Amino acid sequence: MIQIFVTGGTFDKEYNMITGELFFKDTHLKSMFERGRCTLDIDLKTLMMVDSLEMTDDDRSIILHNCRRSKSNNILITHGTDKMVATASYLAHEGVEDKTIVLTGAMIPYAFGTSSDGFFNLGSALAFAQMLPPGIYVVMNGRYFNWDKVRKNLKTGFFEEIE
Repeated sequence: MIQIFVTGGTFDKEYNMITGELFFKDTHLKSMFERGRCTLDIDLKTLMMVDSLEMTDDDRSIILHNCRRSKSNNILITHGTDKMVATASYLAHEGVEDKTIVLTGAMIPYAFGTSSDGFFNLGSALAFAQMLPPGIYVVMNGRYFNWDKVRKNLKTGFFEEIE
């Protein structure tokens, strides 16, 4: 079984046509799994709906607690891209033993349709969560990165490996 924790981020944002602002209503993951005809045994749990720029260490401790409590050794976390690496680092430093934890997100909300990278990133993350050895990883743009060897390039919007 793959444990999926939803934490918010652009992945799950909606667009308010009146104000032009993005906001959270509910996660899109259930419908994404249905649309993608996912047959994996998954357990989907929403922990929070937070923009990662507003995520605190208290929020990260909730994620950590749930990762530790999960009976699954394969965990996927949807997360905002701006602070995804910070959360991956937090989980690694606080220690989660013998589990493969993959964080993924989207640069464009899933609600925006085919322009969103969310569907692709979710599918990639599901595959990597099943295949990678225990550890903490960031999965974006079809690639996986070790938690301590990745950054978001703020000029290109892509995640890249660092030395």
